[in-house]
Amino acid sequence: MASKDDTSHLEQWAAARRGVEAFVEPKTTVTETTIVFVAHDGEWTRRRIAGPEAAKQLAKKLAMPVYDVGLVGYPQRMRDFQARQRSARKQEQRRRMED
Repeated sequence: MASKDDTSHLEQWAAARRGVEAFVEPKTTVTETTIVFVAHDGEWTRRRIAGPEAAKQLAKKLAMPVYDVGLVGYPQRMRDFQARQRSARKQEQRRRMED
């Protein structure tokens, strides 16, 4: 179940970034309902949420759009951010091996 710490993290994370949008991930047999916040540059964070309605209420409170990831998928900027992060990790590993 989502905790106050989860909600607090999301609120603080969104306040420190611009262009944040919310993407609701459905409950599965393994995980509870989660919400992913994605910033303008693709940086993202994921936390548990009490359910789709709670996600909508939080997004409304924070004045951001909210989407059902099952309908719209994840934004390209999120995938691009992940690719940049992988590339940076690989470069760092190569650098360490050369040292």
